[in-house]
Amino acid sequence: MSFADRLKAAQTALTRLRSVVPARLRRPTRREILLALLVPPALFVLYLLILIPLTPGISDIRKAGQERPAQILSADGKPLAEFKWANREWVKLSEVSPQVVAALIATEDHRFYEHHGIDFYRLGGAALRTFSGSRQGGSTLTQQLARNLFPDEIGRAQTLNRKLREAVTAFKIEAVYSKDEILETYLNTVPFLYNAWGIEMAARTYFDKPARKLDVLEGATLVGMLKGNSYYNPVQNPERALARRNTVLAQMVKHGQLEAERLPELQKKPLRIDFERQNEPLGPAPHFAQQLRKWLVAWADAKGYNLYADGLVVHTTIDSRLQALANEAVARRGRQLQGIADQAWAGRAWSGNPTLLQALVRESREYRAALARGEAAEDALRRLLADKAFMAALRKDKTRVQLGFLAVDPGTAQVRAWVGSRDFEQDQYDHVAQARRQPGSTFKPFVYGAAFAQGMRPDDTIVDQAVEIPLKNGEIWRPNDDVPPSGKPMALKDGLALSRNRITAQLMQQLGPEPVAQLARKMGVRQSPLELVPSLALGTSPVSLREMVTAYTTLAEGGAYREPVFVTHIENREGTVLEAFAPARPEQALDPAVAYTLLDVMRGVINKGTGLPIRNQFGLRADLAGKTGTTQDNTDGWFILMHPQLVAGAWAGFNDSRFTLRSDYWGQGAHSALPVVGDVYKGAFAKRLLDAKLRFESLAEPGWLERGWNWFKGWLMDTVGAWLNERWQALWARWWPAAPAPVTAPATPSSPAMPEVIEEQESEPEPSPAPVIQSVPEQPGRSAPAPAPEAQTAPMPAPEGGSGNENPASGGAGGAGPERP
Repeated sequence: MSFADRLKAAQTALTRLRSVVPARLRRPTRREILLALLVPPALFVLYLLILIPLTPGISDIRKAGQERPAQILSADGKPLAEFKWANREWVKLSEVSPQVVAALIATEDHRFYEHHGIDFYRLGGAALRTFSGSRQGGSTLTQQLARNLFPDEIGRAQTLNRKLREAVTAFKIEAVYSKDEILETYLNTVPFLYNAWGIEMAARTYFDKPARKLDVLEGATLVGMLKGNSYYNPVQNPERALARRNTVLAQMVKHGQLEAERLPELQKKPLRIDFERQNEPLGPAPHFAQQLRKWLVAWADAKGYNLYADGLVVHTTIDSRLQALANEAVARRGRQLQGIADQAWAGRAWSGNPTLLQALVRESREYRAALARGEAAEDALRRLLADKAFMAALRKDKTRVQLGFLAVDPGTAQVRAWVGSRDFEQDQYDHVAQARRQPGSTFKPFVYGAAFAQGMRPDDTIVDQAVEIPLKNGEIWRPNDDVPPSGKPMALKDGLALSRNRITAQLMQQLGPEPVAQLARKMGVRQSPLELVPSLALGTSPVSLREMVTAYTTLAEGGAYREPVFVTHIENREGTVLEAFAPARPEQALDPAVAYTLLDVMRGVINKGTGLPIRNQFGLRADLAGKTGTTQDNTDGWFILMHPQLVAGAWAGFNDSRFTLRSDYWGQGAHSALPVVGDVYKGAFAKRLLDAKLRFESLAEPGWLERGWNWFKGWLMDTVGAWLNERWQALWARWWPAAPAPVTAPATPSSPAMPEVIEEQESEPEPSPAPVIQSVPEQPGRSAPAPAPEAQTAPMPAPEGGSGNENPASGGAGGAGPERP
């Protein structure tokens, strides 16, 4: 078809279309015009009605205006933390300086008391200025409050939809709150940088005084920041903050909140900032609180509660007394180790390794900032290496010793104490749940446990000889000890007690890595991947302290694994229990007989092996078992100790694994990590938090021979024993007859106060109410959990990834360092 034909066909189709269109649409009536004009407003109103259920409800608005943060309590009722939505202290409007309120209304919303959430005059003026090219906001204080209270529901995008959501929420707020309540809520929820939320924290942060004592200049400065916290930051940008403060003062004069004659004098005065950050109270277990917050946020969302406004009371498993002992031990031993580290890295030990120093500088934030500014790499490196203050700060940061400590009740898997670092303010990185480090010889019990599970016995021997194990990549792995090979057979129980690498490596060669790794995973090492190589036996695969303590807890509980729990129950502010959490259901990871055999062998670690300082240095005489651990080049020190009521472990080292204590003595886990655990146990026994008389008991089912012997002993006692006892009583009565009972003369009533004796009173007196008998643990030496058939379990959150600073030894060639008792 030609172009002319196509054009003709289109004209024909247009003619037909015109013929079917009603004439009145080409010439609309007045009624149709009116209806057409009413359609857009009607659609607009309809959209607003649709937004009403899609914006925060009245109940949500009431909750948001109430500050009822969650209270976190220890198992013995002591406060641990308070979960606030932000670092603020709520103050009443009457406790805020009137100068602040006057500056706020004059600057942000001078018709605040006249509108009902939306200032249409200001909104129209802002629209005209925006259309003319001068962008200006028209939000009222109520609209700003809506954004502050519900940032997720409303958002901050510059769109019509966001403005409409904001307007609908503002109308709802005006319907719920009075004007004074709106001002109070606004002043307590607005941010002021440096983790300061609300006017009270802002006053303390920038002027070191409470909000009620702010003068007109200080109030104008803080109100001026609301237009742009960072841009008008009085600490970083004092000139801008001063100019903005003077603008606020002029606004106060314009709207009758300040005398005009005072303005010139006030505008000449400086800012006079007295800046000090306001840190949130950390509480005695800050790292534990951070782990708990992550889990609790998810729980509250799933159950429909507001963590920061519903006044929840969370009862945790932490024992405040054990936590205090752990904090004290970490602080004390940390100072001791830090003194050793400072000496070890002084002088040429630090400056004599230029390759390491250059690598550290290139990794620093200052070096990356210099490159971002356009400075040449070599110039930035040379300048920073010559900067004495920078290098001193770098050395202090890199050579700061860190510690982690965790204690768990083996009977219930409840966490009793948690210390993630020496100082939460300096290092918020959690060395219990987040850090993954090589466990060294603390991993060896998994090797021996797998061997005993396959039928080997503690008295079985392996020759203490040089070992060469070929690897898949063609290399040869030669594990060694701090003493030369004796060439004599050594019992497995001695190989573990003395932490012999050669014995463990040969045992691993017989078993293979797979059963060892499988047992470790069953017992609790469930988040960290384990490399299936021979050196796994000596702990070359990084794991977390939480995983290792959990695995030892499994061993202490007869091979029954439980996921650690840290919350017993959650209440509302009226004391009603919202949910209770029982100990997790046990999973049998290791046969009870094998578990007890392994634990008995690990008693030797404490009695004669590398853990002997627990007896000699700390004087602990209870039934204890455990294991020390030291990694290649003394990079990491470990120690985990087991008691029937408590399993606790500690790790010692540096965040950067390139640094060590540079000491073959202090680098050992027996001298770096063990003292932390020893201090805690010694204090716990002294305070009677632990029973020194309890002993581990085998949970294994007796065999047929043992059952037969027990039956015979019972029969012997029931028959022969009863006969002998009867004969003995008869002989005793014959040889030493009992003396006749003395005859008591009847009492003579000589006084009217003497009660009359009644013969019937010689019968038995009415029994008193029976005492309440508490449940007794089924297993000796273990605390029994409270019965809670309807309760659910509250598992620990999975730890986060490693620090990224770790440089573990190769799975093929690495290995644990030799240990000394």
